[in-house]
Amino acid sequence: MSDKATAVAAWEALFRAQVQVMRNLNAEFPGGEISFNEYDVCFNLSTQPGRRSRMRDLTGHLLLTQPSVSRLVDRLAARGIVEKQPDPADARGVYVALTPHGFDVYRSVAVQHAATIAEQVGAGLTDAELRTLTELCTKLRRTTATPSRRATAPTDAAAV
Repeated sequence: MSDKATAVAAWEALFRAQVQVMRNLNAEFPGGEISFNEYDVCFNLSTQPGRRSRMRDLTGHLLLTQPSVSRLVDRLAARGIVEKQPDPADARGVYVALTPHGFDVYRSVAVQHAATIAEQVGAGLTDAELRTLTELCTKLRRTTATPSRRATAPTDAAAV
């Protein structure tokens, strides 16, 4: 178990790095046909079997509220990038599927976006450091998959 001040300092560094990288990626995003958030939906669908996912599962992968995801999916469906399908096992459930056209759009943007990611994330780090970063972030994500029921501590390092 780590020291609280060290954990908070690590969180602050991770958060600040993530904010800066995301700002840069947003600024350089090749958003001709789809926006950054629409790309995130397409990316998540592209990783799922059959390139489809239940709406509630998709929402769990995004940093958007359920109503925002629903509106985003509706906009993508209106443009033929995704389609909504009823869940045969649950009348209330909805699947969202990436259409062949949507996959083509996603793939086209993904190639350009991946080059920008490589420039932003790989610029100041060696391959070994990138592998370590991947391992640490994966470990952190796995160990924090279930939120703690404890009261939230201050996130300001100076308050610790």
